[in-house]
Amino acid sequence: MTRDNKRKDAAAVTSTGTGAAGDIDVVDKDVVAGGAADKDAAGAEGGTTPPIIEMRGLEKAYGERLVLKGIDMEIRPGTVTCVLGDNGAGKSTLIKALSGLHQPTGGEMLIDGEPARLRNPKDALDRGIAAVYQDLAVVGQMSVWRNFFLGQELTGALGRLKADEMREITAEQLEKMGVNLPDVEVPISTLSGGQRQVVAIARAIYFGARVLILDEPTAALGVKQSGMVLRFVKKARESGVAVIFITHNPHHAYLVGDRFMMLNMGEQVMNADLADVTLEELTVEMSGGGELDALSHELRS
Repeated sequence: MTRDNKRKDAAAVTSTGTGAAGDIDVVDKDVVAGGAADKDAAGAEGGTTPPIIEMRGLEKAYGERLVLKGIDMEIRPGTVTCVLGDNGAGKSTLIKALSGLHQPTGGEMLIDGEPARLRNPKDALDRGIAAVYQDLAVVGQMSVWRNFFLGQELTGALGRLKADEMREITAEQLEKMGVNLPDVEVPISTLSGGQRQVVAIARAIYFGARVLILDEPTAALGVKQSGMVLRFVKKARESGVAVIFITHNPHHAYLVGDRFMMLNMGEQVMNADLADVTLEELTVEMSGGGELDALSHELRS
């Protein structure tokens, strides 16, 4: 079965549940049908290009507690790497290491082929690595364009804001990502959750992100809004951005992912390309695999 057909089969799954195996509907077929072939081509091309970020045996300890153990990872341009795992698996710690919030205590990180140490988030941003967290870091009562340029405002003589230029740029960048707002002057709090996610992501890319880390972007969204974010992930990949998609939802991951990494108690239990894993395998691994089967047998016996 081709990668294209595997994605279409995954997109055809319809579930009314929520959580790891739910929150998916046939609306998500659009994510695949509009560009599965382009996506596969981008993934194939990404395999021949040097990685932007490479982790070799990365570890992180807090005191004597080792929370990341021997993580190997390559992040290439124009690909989506999905990182899955239950609560406490180590996903948040991995994000913090990638974005410069916390420094690894073991192993090696390379950026553009050179050993690197990110001392803080500014170091990461300077290297083109940006994280978009679940809380989005937006100011609800401020306009969409003010949030887009928050902290990086364009100014002219005597520090005067170039408001018209910033409004125009904001509208253009959002339109590129498929979000057409009648007015970017409205408070960002009036937008849907999916639209706010797209504003935060488009902002990161506009200001130079080569690697975009998305922390559970669809976790609190319904089916339609999740589809909006997944389409954006596809657009970001097609523009050459490397996306790291942190999620609990294997269905969402399978629709957009080129590579899948599963964490469990800080250990890497899966590191596979799309061609080497099925949605069923991903879902079973995410839901506990043999542990869940044993629990089901115990409870029903």
